[in-house]
Amino acid sequence: MRNSNKLVWGIGIKGNLYQTTENGKKLPVYTLWSNMLLRNTKLHWDKYPSYAGIGCSENFKFYSFFYEWCQEQIGFGNIDEKGKTWCLDKDLLVRGNSIYSEDTCVFIPHRINMLVSLCSGNRGEYPIGVSWNKHTSKFVAQAGVGGGEKRYLGSFNTPQEAFLAYKTFKEALIKEVANEYKEQLDCRAYEALMNYEVNEND
Repeated sequence: MRNSNKLVWGIGIKGNLYQTTENGKKLPVYTLWSNMLLRNTKLHWDKYPSYAGIGCSENFKFYSFFYEWCQEQIGFGNIDEKGKTWCLDKDLLVRGNSIYSEDTCVFIPHRINMLVSLCSGNRGEYPIGVSWNKHTSKFVAQAGVGGGEKRYLGSFNTPQEAFLAYKTFKEALIKEVANEYKEQLDCRAYEALMNYEVNEND
């Protein structure tokens, strides 16, 4: 009982209302909660600077609230075609959001999560999806399509032209994949994906 009062990652309150383990193994919902809290810590920010400043709502600091919230969410506990559990996403509904909360989070497949994940931290000097080919003196547009595969979209004279090719392809791909999962997605997530716009600084 005493350990239940110890803060998880210095933030979360585990409490005694719901179990955290079963048959000696941590429950997936508890691991999800603990990992979410970890992203709110300086320890994680130092290792992954792109997460700096991430926080969570007061309600999400309580395991009991998070546990009950998850049970009511569309997509919670879903497993995709590759055996991956659906992701807890904090910024699909609200672009640029840095707070995990009951109002901003939805569960989406890993494939979709990778399609909409931002990579501004390691993109370089050109818009997202654009690189310079010194051998051809052209700007190249490429887009990830999942599974580590990239699609070559052409060579262009300007980075703006290359980005437009990337943007057009990526937005169409996101809509295509969203429609594949339409019957399984939270309607808010589906709507956000159908209206998703790719920006140069993503």
